[in-house]
Amino acid sequence: MRVLLMMACMFFASSLFGQDCVKNARGETVCGNGRSAAAVNPNTGRGAAAHKNSNGVTTTQTTGGGKAKTKNGMGVAQAPNGKTCAKGKYEEGCTK
Repeated sequence: MRVLLMMACMFFASSLFGQDCVKNARGETVCGNGRSAAAVNPNTGRGAAAHKNSNGVTTTQTTGGGKAKTKNGMGVAQAPNGKTCAKGKYEEGCTK
């Protein structure tokens, strides 16, 4: 499953060739075109892909199996182990 997610991330990242790519201070390569982005950490081999829809909601999927939907600093994240965390305007917390 991990290999499949890594392949999906690499496929997504390959569609970003010709886009703006930079290497940040942590050595991660980050590519994006304003609506989609991909990042890979060379130290861990983990990657993430993010897409922004027309409503401004960013959906992020990691190669480790985590998923998140965010907008304006608020959102919901689900870890691979099933733990779900949410952050709203006035409260935040996690459930198993």
